[in-house]
Amino acid sequence: MDLGRPVNSDPRRRLPSVDRLMREVGAITKDLPTWAIARAARAELEVERDRLARGEEVAADLAERVRRGAERRARPHPRRVLNATGVLLHTNLGRAPLAEAAAQAVARAARGYSDLELDLETGRRGKRTGGLEEKLLALSGAEAALVVNNNAAALLLALNTLALGRSVIVSRGELVEIGGSFRVPAIMERAGVRLREVGTTNRTHLADYANAIADDTALLLKVHRSNFEQRGFVAEAEVGALAALAREHGLPLVEDLGSGTLVDLSGAGLPAEAHAPARLALGMDVVCFSGDKLLGGPQAGILLGRREAIEAMRRNPLSRALRIDKLTLAALDATLDLLLEPARRAEIPVVAGLQADDPSLARRAERLRDQLEPVLGDAWKVRIVGSEAAVGGGSLPDHRLSGRAVVIEGAAPAALGDRLRAAPTPVLARVQDGTLRLEVRTLADDELDGVVDAVAFALARVDGPDANGSGMGEPGPGFHETDDER
Repeated sequence: MDLGRPVNSDPRRRLPSVDRLMREVGAITKDLPTWAIARAARAELEVERDRLARGEEVAADLAERVRRGAERRARPHPRRVLNATGVLLHTNLGRAPLAEAAAQAVARAARGYSDLELDLETGRRGKRTGGLEEKLLALSGAEAALVVNNNAAALLLALNTLALGRSVIVSRGELVEIGGSFRVPAIMERAGVRLREVGTTNRTHLADYANAIADDTALLLKVHRSNFEQRGFVAEAEVGALAALAREHGLPLVEDLGSGTLVDLSGAGLPAEAHAPARLALGMDVVCFSGDKLLGGPQAGILLGRREAIEAMRRNPLSRALRIDKLTLAALDATLDLLLEPARRAEIPVVAGLQADDPSLARRAERLRDQLEPVLGDAWKVRIVGSEAAVGGGSLPDHRLSGRAVVIEGAAPAALGDRLRAAPTPVLARVQDGTLRLEVRTLADDELDGVVDAVAFALARVDGPDANGSGMGEPGPGFHETDDER
């Protein structure tokens, strides 16, 4: 033995191997997949190496941390959650839930072959979205329709087709940014068009557009301010006058509605600018909007307008890159079927949520309260309060929907909110004024039992008061939008 050689004192040698950790975790639980355990083990060992480098000891709960990490990695994604935030189109929760008919249509399309691009009468190749577009035309009165995979793609395709290499005139007050760093100027740049700003942030007049029109002008663009409002000393050009100006110069007028509808929802207090057919009637040549917002369908970008413009977009090679898949097509087709039948529109969850009246919300809140009381026991108080829900999804930021909330008092609201999210079927609630609030407008009647089960699960795991804590639902990602991709 060479006594002059130093003993290897590398503290990392005290760490178990990946294989040993995997065996230890396998002894704890038998139902986790090997790949998830292996990845969790490698990740936790990397954490421990950093700890040792700082002179700290190896954590005693290493195997348990690997188990939790493997469990987290093995969960299906996305998971179903129950939305008690009061935000109908919660971007972080997947926006619009599909109607049952749409969900069944997706399942049918997924389980087997379909006539996606086959004309069954002739046996020849058919048009992927032909039937879907017929329904869009019936609902909108437009000359032509095209569907792509989201509304950002719809705007990109419209600009690239109608204005490539030329300038597009848009008001400074409409150069919006929504969540996910989606900025209209950035989309315009990627579309290959030149931005020509007119007016000021708060006031843009018809003359501003007229004075900016030049030989290289390709189109006039309006962008709906989906997620903010302007008040006070503000002005914008009237759409009819703007359409007349565009026609006078032979230019198309395009509007990005962001969150548009195909049916009149004014009964729910929604403003007219969300109604795509009304915008076309005012003179818009092309409008585009999202499928998974006020429409209540799957993520999609819907383009409606004049035949010449829409067909030019269809011929653009980008349309192939941006087209929808068969599952989206099936869901959207079934959603349009419901919209075409006024008596069935309330089967669409978003429509039902928008149209829910105070008596129905009060009954739902009373039922939830009555189910919660025996679960909560004497240590907790539960009551019903008036509340305000939001449309969400970057839609109608100033529009509030009166409703009802079930309030749980005496709890540690932040801890309770945390545990509700950890339930087998997670519940997203609001923490406000030291209480936990369950907003019933965003809960369906058949989801109340699931909320009660989640509360029972959470109460068994809340250790004590946490009045100063913060939980999902306080101002932040639990209630307010943190992302709003089009």
